[in-house]
Amino acid sequence: MRRRAQPPPSPLPQRAGIDPVRLRLPPDPDGAWPDLGSYLVAHYAGGPGAGAVARLLDAGRILGPGGRVLHARDPYEPGGYLWFHRDLPAEAPVPFAVRVVYRDAHLLVVDKPHFLATTPRGSHVTQTALARLRAELDLPSLSPAHRLDRLTAGLVLFSVRPEDRGAYQLLFQQRRVYKEYEALAPHDPALAFPRTVRSRIEKARGVIAAAEVPGGEPNAESLVELTGASGGLGRYRLTPHTGRTHQLRVHMNSLGLPILGDPVYPRVTDPAPDDYRRPLQLLARVLEFTDPVTGIGHRFESGRTLRAWHDRAAWETGPGEDDWAG
Repeated sequence: MRRRAQPPPSPLPQRAGIDPVRLRLPPDPDGAWPDLGSYLVAHYAGGPGAGAVARLLDAGRILGPGGRVLHARDPYEPGGYLWFHRDLPAEAPVPFAVRVVYRDAHLLVVDKPHFLATTPRGSHVTQTALARLRAELDLPSLSPAHRLDRLTAGLVLFSVRPEDRGAYQLLFQQRRVYKEYEALAPHDPALAFPRTVRSRIEKARGVIAAAEVPGGEPNAESLVELTGASGGLGRYRLTPHTGRTHQLRVHMNSLGLPILGDPVYPRVTDPAPDDYRRPLQLLARVLEFTDPVTGIGHRFESGRTLRAWHDRAAWETGPGEDDWAG
């Protein structure tokens, strides 16, 4: 098997804990791009990046291998690499801490708050768990083994060393991690639990909500158990057996039990980015697995408790941080 050639090292360091954008120039058999500028114009045409990349070129902030400054009129070189830092827009600070649960030479497990994205995406770049942890813990090579929705709190696993990254990511891809969630949602005495929900879930790119496809071949399965009920509210243990986007939120909504604080299911709302009231009452509570690098068996549990269960008024009006057990 031929090993894929590795790209040259980046001439740019991380900035604010964020890797620079790396772009490999594709083949150009028809000679459509006489110079670098024409390719970049075509690549970013119609999007917000078009003007930004033109400004970066003019300012000499796009670099090639070895740190060479690239210009719009430079010849187009198929297969070549370039790097640049995006101009980062101002982000509303997420005023909640990421707590370290476990750390060794290979593995970092943290308890992520609501409203903080795991990795840079869209308008969330510096206000992400990855950017914060890289900077705060001085771990520039840190990378996530999986992702947790921005609105979901709880346990996230990161790989400390680049050479271990694939092993930890494969752990999740092959479903060799036991994951358990806790959720608060309406209680319906007419529904019997435990129950397993199976359906086909699909999510179109650029569409916020995922959707179930009636009659489709199931690709998502979740075990739902009721562990308590009080004042019309149910406390649920959710065990996903697959990992589709928004799976638990979609399945709870399909039962007529949308998770408390969900701004997408059953209908999409648009809360302000800095509105930290009414956080989604969904918590990634347990991760259990055998470490593929060290062979050690691990079981980690979140220290958070979902606030609305014991103080609905504080959940409605206060900041979004959950309480901590003990």
